[in-house]
Amino acid sequence: MSSSHLPATTDSLVLATETKTPSEAISILYRILDNPSSSSEAIRIKEQAISNLSDLLRQENRAEELKNLLIQLRPFFSLIPKAKTAKIVRGIVDAVAKIPDTSDLQIALCKEIVQWTRAEKRTFLRQRIEARLAALLMENKEYSEALNLLSGLIKEVRRLDDKLLLVDIDLLESKLHFSLRNLPKAKAALTAARTAANAIYVPPAQQGIIDSQSGILHAEEKDYKTAYSYFYEAFEAFNALEDPQAIYSLKYMLLCKIMVSQADDVAGIISSPKVGLQYQGPELDAMKAIADAHSKRSLKLFEIALRNFRAQLEEDPIVHRHLSSLYDTLLEQNLCRLIEPFSRVEIAHIAELIELPADHVEKKLSQMILDKKFAGTLDQGAGCLVIFYDPKTDAIYPATLETISNMAKVVDSLYVRSAKIMA
Repeated sequence: MSSSHLPATTDSLVLATETKTPSEAISILYRILDNPSSSSEAIRIKEQAISNLSDLLRQENRAEELKNLLIQLRPFFSLIPKAKTAKIVRGIVDAVAKIPDTSDLQIALCKEIVQWTRAEKRTFLRQRIEARLAALLMENKEYSEALNLLSGLIKEVRRLDDKLLLVDIDLLESKLHFSLRNLPKAKAALTAARTAANAIYVPPAQQGIIDSQSGILHAEEKDYKTAYSYFYEAFEAFNALEDPQAIYSLKYMLLCKIMVSQADDVAGIISSPKVGLQYQGPELDAMKAIADAHSKRSLKLFEIALRNFRAQLEEDPIVHRHLSSLYDTLLEQNLCRLIEPFSRVEIAHIAELIELPADHVEKKLSQMILDKKFAGTLDQGAGCLVIFYDPKTDAIYPATLETISNMAKVVDSLYVRSAKIMA
């Protein structure tokens, strides 16, 4: 940063745009901000300079400088209205968020801003930054800290009756409880978000997020048909806005189709005009591979799909959770079908038939025996599975036992009565 300042004029802004390198433009913009003038025109030019500077620093991935810029601008914030300050601060925070691998820096930045807003008594800005901080903590898996922050913030915002912010916070709370596997509280928070949203105009993007979260919670309860409807609504909203989240709503729609054994519909949805070429890519290819494996009841194809699309399937917690249960169900059904003709069979032979590693099959068989999916034992010395077939119980024995029991009750009753008569 140069020590000499430049006049806060339109010509100075033009000079910054005409430079050959981003570094020169950044230097000129810093010099404009160093100008001590506080006239209305100078303030307007400085606001534009801040916007241009934050964009350039973001493009250059200079996150630390963006953080320092906020500290440097604090004297300037006392000259402009609080609403404009909030817009500039949130703009710079958004710029830092667009730089990859800066989650820790974003958390530190938000904490600094919260301290500053408390000292300056800027409640409106503080509440929004605290909501942003809670979201960052949740992404960082610091759930307890995020929950503590949200619990105080929700009470404060409800008192102020700021519906739009309340929708954001309730949605965030729902996602947080879902991450902690507390489904009742996640549903309660989502209901609160819907109630607040019904009282105001909610932007389409926000409505899409509400529908998406509703779909996720219904899918968790195995209500895949309702979940599909919500994901479809979310996809419609995001698709109209050309929002990148549309691909994930579409992906979860396809997941719901697979989970209700309608995997044949997946290809039709992918090739529909609404989806078109804009969403084609690894996310949809992954779901197509899973649908193909499910249609063919092939565990080998299922394994290949999980291996080839690890990032899209294994690393997506929502998809991974449902596919794990689907895989287990498919594996159990296939194993039960294969062992049905045998009373004693080598594990290696079952592994060969199902086209999976022998140790993996052995582990699953032992789990099924413990879960009482079938009666049997593993002879590890011989490497065999021994299946026990329970003989059908003859209905006459339980009936005889019940008759004897009833007769015993009658005899006891007669004994009590005769004892009373004798007395």
